[in-house]
Amino acid sequence: MEASRDFVGDLADRTAAIAHFDGVTPAALALKGDARKIALPDDSVDLVVTSPPYWKKRDYGLTGQIGQEPTANDYADTIVECLREWRRVLRPTGSVFLNIGDTYHRRSLANIPARVELAAADHGWSVRNRIIWTKDTGMPEPARNRLANRHEYVIHMTIGGSYYYDLFGYSEVYGNGKNGANPGDVWHFNPGRHMGEHLAPFPTEIAERAIQLACPKEYCPACGEPRQRIVQRTAKLDESRPQARRAMELAREGRLTPEHIAAVQATGISDVGKAMFWQTGTGRNAAEVKKLAAEAKNVLGGYFREFTFALRETVGWTECDCGVRYRRGVVLDPFMGTGTTLRAATRLGRDAVGIDLAPAVAADELA
Repeated sequence: MEASRDFVGDLADRTAAIAHFDGVTPAALALKGDARKIALPDDSVDLVVTSPPYWKKRDYGLTGQIGQEPTANDYADTIVECLREWRRVLRPTGSVFLNIGDTYHRRSLANIPARVELAAADHGWSVRNRIIWTKDTGMPEPARNRLANRHEYVIHMTIGGSYYYDLFGYSEVYGNGKNGANPGDVWHFNPGRHMGEHLAPFPTEIAERAIQLACPKEYCPACGEPRQRIVQRTAKLDESRPQARRAMELAREGRLTPEHIAAVQATGISDVGKAMFWQTGTGRNAAEVKKLAAEAKNVLGGYFREFTFALRETVGWTECDCGVRYRRGVVLDPFMGTGTTLRAATRLGRDAVGIDLAPAVAADELA
């Protein structure tokens, strides 16, 4: 989708800016301002994904810049100050994905990511993941008495226990989409090349992964609830696996019905009843389910367990009772730089807001 091309030069009096996101196509709004004071309404953003200036890495020469604090703890306190403002604009189901690296100071790592995590936790944030972004290449390392740094962190933080998270959809793109398996907390890709003036380009894939995971496609503007994916297990197996193909052959030859397969899935690998929809209320599977499962096991033999790992598929999205038109999810990048996050968001069908003391993106570059 093509994003609208709107650039607002100053941050003053933009509390109604979110109304900008009511068009047919996804929109990107760029604002000049401070990440610690964002002129957006409360509860107006679904996801913050960003990469602040790293501590003592680069002096941008800007008044009010972040990254040149006297100590590492001062830097962590500054990030917490940002988080306090981001908490205000986030909806209760929102998340923060913070890309941050460490710094060598006086010949020792300053442990910046850990300091930020601890400081954030002390201020009520839940640190849900410390994702490791690994890469084959990086900045040249002049040191000859230590290994070159080839990883950074992406810290996932939430403000409550009930946050939007689409692991199934993410797995379809970045993992084994056939069964929704959890791809894990190590992301491996190389940073893209950037020949512009901005010396610390933010990788597009970090923004894309965070958006796929934690920004709903739509939310209800009345109750604030995001639309959730509805996933159901099927009777289909991954036919790329020989064991799965054999299990399906046996099921066809034995004329097993969908009820047989459902009974297998209700029974589980260990033959202990686990499926709530098939229980009698006593904590045990109904007699008919046990009978069907036994018949299926007689047909399948050792391949019985294959159907407990049947494929799942999306069958729909949740609906609320508010009766109003859903709106697109909103992504915020408070250190927008060249606008990488904004472009990724609109490309994935979300609206986006970017904030920067010195935006390095022009109006016609947001599409």
